[in-house]
Amino acid sequence: MFAPLAFFSFVRLDYRSLHGEYNRWHQLDHRPENLALPGVAWGDRWDVRPEYADLGSGSLAGEVDFVAMYWFRDPVEESVAAWDALGEASFQWGRGPLIPGIHRPLLAFFRPVKGYAAPRALVDAQVLPYRPNRGVHLTATRFADPHSSETHAAHQREDREIIPALLEVDGVAGAWTFSYSHPQRHSSLPFDETPSDAPGSIRIRLVYLEDDPAVVTPALRAVEDRFPATGERMLATPVKTIIPWQDW
Repeated sequence: MFAPLAFFSFVRLDYRSLHGEYNRWHQLDHRPENLALPGVAWGDRWDVRPEYADLGSGSLAGEVDFVAMYWFRDPVEESVAAWDALGEASFQWGRGPLIPGIHRPLLAFFRPVKGYAAPRALVDAQVLPYRPNRGVHLTATRFADPHSSETHAAHQREDREIIPALLEVDGVAGAWTFSYSHPQRHSSLPFDETPSDAPGSIRIRLVYLEDDPAVVTPALRAVEDRFPATGERMLATPVKTIIPWQDW
């Protein structure tokens, strides 16, 4: 396993005018500080571009502007504790993460389930997160009963049929799947309500792309349409890799 724990953050900003400030903070301050921690194996973030509006679906479609994730090394308890300590320190420094106009519809830890590399990528799935990408296609699905026979069948279909078909699409380098573990709770962030999702109730799939996400997405959707829909679709959208300064 590349890393035993991952963290996902879905972020929405009140105004488009905040994107430049948020990107500068995250790309030049927050992300570098986190990547320097020994327990953080890797971290990345992507932009849900305005032109992707017609390509997204799910209950959170239109409610997410950015997606960030981090991978944590063992021992994960120590790695996350150091990461949390940095978050508290950055608040005391006056450098975030409490920034006006920012909402976080999802802040949670996930267990990596399985990685898949397309033959054209030439690398192992363990290397995929480090490999440059032009973006990913993200799918988040909620299952009402995370350990029912129906959910098991959905996971089996994803592993044996859907993902192998996705790997054949031009522009796809590989994929990773993740299972919900628990929500983030941190003293430096306000929380309006306590999430009630059970472990395993949310599945995230990242499809790593080496072509324009807007170009690849229709082909990915065509693959998905060949299989029965399962669970509650929270979000399915292309997200673009952020190029510092160019995309601010």
